[in-house]
Amino acid sequence: MSALSERVPRERAAPMIVSQGWTRRAMAISSGAVGALAMAPFNIFPALIITFSIAVWLVDGAAQINDSPRGGLIASARMAALDGWWLGFGYFVASLWWLGDAFVVEPDRFAWALPLGVLGLPAVLALFTGFGFIVARLLWVPGSSRVLALAVGLGVSEWLRGHLFTGFPWNLFGMALGGNLVLAQAASLVGVYGLTLIAVLLFAAPATLADASTTRSRRWPTLSAGVTLAGLAVFGSLRLELGAEPGYVSGVRLRIMQPNLDQNAKFRPEYSGAILNQYLSLSDRATSTHRTGLADLTHLIWPESAFPFILGRDAQALARIGAALPGQTTLVTGAARMDAPNAGASNGANSVYNSVQVVESAGTILDSSDKVHLVPFGEYLPFSNLLNRIGFRQFVAIPGGFEPGVRRKALNVPGLPLVSPLICYEAIFPGEVTPQIWPAGRDKRPGLLLNVTNDGWFGRYVGPHQHFAQARLRSIEEGLPLVRAANTGISAVVDSYGRISAELPIGIDGVLDSKLPASIEATLFARFGNLPAFAMFLLLLTISAVNRFRV
Repeated sequence: MSALSERVPRERAAPMIVSQGWTRRAMAISSGAVGALAMAPFNIFPALIITFSIAVWLVDGAAQINDSPRGGLIASARMAALDGWWLGFGYFVASLWWLGDAFVVEPDRFAWALPLGVLGLPAVLALFTGFGFIVARLLWVPGSSRVLALAVGLGVSEWLRGHLFTGFPWNLFGMALGGNLVLAQAASLVGVYGLTLIAVLLFAAPATLADASTTRSRRWPTLSAGVTLAGLAVFGSLRLELGAEPGYVSGVRLRIMQPNLDQNAKFRPEYSGAILNQYLSLSDRATSTHRTGLADLTHLIWPESAFPFILGRDAQALARIGAALPGQTTLVTGAARMDAPNAGASNGANSVYNSVQVVESAGTILDSSDKVHLVPFGEYLPFSNLLNRIGFRQFVAIPGGFEPGVRRKALNVPGLPLVSPLICYEAIFPGEVTPQIWPAGRDKRPGLLLNVTNDGWFGRYVGPHQHFAQARLRSIEEGLPLVRAANTGISAVVDSYGRISAELPIGIDGVLDSKLPASIEATLFARFGNLPAFAMFLLLLTISAVNRFRV
């Protein structure tokens, strides 16, 4: 028996704690992969019990190195980092494998890079999980309080993942709770980063059942987690049942058009006429609720990247759109926008923006708002001078890529409350979905979130469901309704509590008619952002640090 195994207490998890080599790596990878089942479209949140329980036992094993005769804190932290990396790698491969679909839309251009998307990105993201394990190890002490250290470590690593290098807060661990409508109501208080801390505490607690301690001390963390989970369920149920009904905005009748265009056709100029014909024909389709097409609708919504041309520079297309819109109907659509040549632009010529534009029935563009958070490698190429030399290109075929908007701008749409536009994955950034630029004389709170997106890059199985779940959680956080137009789905109208009022599923073309749910009073999260979650983090950090330095 090794010196390491001799020093491990008689925990039921001892074989996992002392495992080594590829056995240990396989355990970390598989436990991370199981955690992906907690995300949409599966939403099996108890799956994280396996992930975080094994995470506790992995850090237990790393802590034993520091206690061994040949151990040391640096060696212990290194082992924790590697364990965390392998667990994170399993989690991100299993939850983001659908990114590979984007590489086969144009296989002649991008198929060669598919392993970089399916394995390379998870390998980079797993560095954050490895860092979280290091932080947890530095705060680690025997006993049930080590669960708090894991929450601190993964809480800070998930925050860093959502902010460093423009941020990628996709499938934060808190989405395990955020994907359940009742449990997600707590996001109105603490946001998804607060849910992340809670999720780690709840789902790591059962690891202590395997400790070599008294029955009572082993059970209280799991019992406490069960009581907390029940409390979240009661809070969510009461909020949904007893909260004031938001009602609807008077005089607003929406139609969302979902074209379900093939991704190969979306950016090819030769299809411009056919695409516009399809949009206009589909938008005027009579439905069971509106048998006269557009005649009694006030607002028509089209998705992101609607045209393979610059709408503002195509007078003929604008004239056709204007002629098709009844006098009382306004179009809000995704569209590329081009500025005059700008010497400062990264593409060295015209500045092209991914935008949302408002078009009135006369065919005039009334307002525009540009996308601020561009998708790396999709809409622009980081380190383009270097990567272009070795064959990399961004997916959207615009020379030099899109330019980012400077700040998020509120959209002024006749007949609607002030609109906060969210283009594609801008909807995944918690606390960053309300405008920074406001029209003069208007309240500094929008009346709705408008998410236009093109998820056709990411297939029809997992990715679009994950994107929609995160956009819906923004409604709960902010207390604002969500109107979502997606090329291939999911298009939907969601009320200020995250309840789906109307929905078009993935993979069909059609229109969705709906009233506009009203906003509710600003939530705690809307007023204070991530401060409540930060307060939770400081409390956990303080308790963990005190426990650590007592040892």
